[in-house]
Amino acid sequence: MIQTPYYLIDKAAVLRNMQIVERLCEASGAKALLALKCFATWPVFDVMQPHMAGTTSSSLFELRLGREKFGKETHAYSVAWGEDEIDEAVSYADKIIFNTIGQLERFEDRAAGIERGLRLNPGISTSGFDLADPARKFSRLGEWDAEKITAVIDRISGFMIHYNCENGDFDLFDRQLSDIETRFGNLLEQVKWVSLGGGIHFTGAGYPLDKLATRLKAFSQRFGVQVYLEPGEASITNTASLEVTVLDILDNGKKLAIVDSSVEAHMLDLLIYRIPGKMLTSGPHEYQVAGKSCLAGDIYGDFVFPAPLKVGDRLSIADAAGYTMVKKNWFNGVKMPSIVVRELDGTERVVREFGYADYESSLG
Repeated sequence: MIQTPYYLIDKAAVLRNMQIVERLCEASGAKALLALKCFATWPVFDVMQPHMAGTTSSSLFELRLGREKFGKETHAYSVAWGEDEIDEAVSYADKIIFNTIGQLERFEDRAAGIERGLRLNPGISTSGFDLADPARKFSRLGEWDAEKITAVIDRISGFMIHYNCENGDFDLFDRQLSDIETRFGNLLEQVKWVSLGGGIHFTGAGYPLDKLATRLKAFSQRFGVQVYLEPGEASITNTASLEVTVLDILDNGKKLAIVDSSVEAHMLDLLIYRIPGKMLTSGPHEYQVAGKSCLAGDIYGDFVFPAPLKVGDRLSIADAAGYTMVKKNWFNGVKMPSIVVRELDGTERVVREFGYADYESSLG
């Protein structure tokens, strides 16, 4: 039995999402790029690479990983490229997307050998959480002013527009894209490609994939552009779990189970966005499942089980792929979860373990 804690990635589940991605791209003409900011666990790239056009990144290290471990098209974006990064970035990228006109002007000559793009901030988004809202007041993410963009339009070949966030509402997507078409259509028709970013939850149950495909194709044909999508969560939703073991049980007026993991260290987004974890269980016995760090709020959530929990029980925290492994950290020195892959034949393989040496080397 594999020692917990560990992230368990199911290749068959990844493949199911990839088949949906591929169907959407075939029907719409769009190209899909894996958003490495969400998921970059390269030991499962072998089941993703045949179904996607490449990767998109948010930093030099992500960019290099995409080029070396995934291949195919490699898009480079950063909120701000450093003087010491730009030449290396250009050497890995097929397209480089600048966040601002200032960055475009500063590095235009050094990026002359590849296609250049600009992030367009449409001033709208689907995010209901200020922390993740790219269109928040005083946002630094992209250019807003159409007049200023027009002045440099001859120096770029495309736009990246990232404004969706876990958006499973096709009608909302349609309305907001129509608004973008109306306000920025004169710019869109002057470029060769447009990335509509990620955050479209099109692999979710019941999502109207055919409607999305038709809408994307219409957008592409109207402006004569190649459409790109950057699915992160959509690529890996419901493909992984965090496997943990119960270390202690207590009752302080509420039944608690402490496990050998930490929310802050291993599923940080649950704390950031104040949402509970997911556990696919049912039954009459309720427990609050909590992590082992010293943070008082290190709590996965309240769950019900078919039988009373006891020390040594294994639990699975579901949907633990997106924004988890890319954010894991060494808070409290809690043991880092191993990474385990369930192959298509059902066998489970440990692809990475972490120990004290990794903790020590991360600090000095």
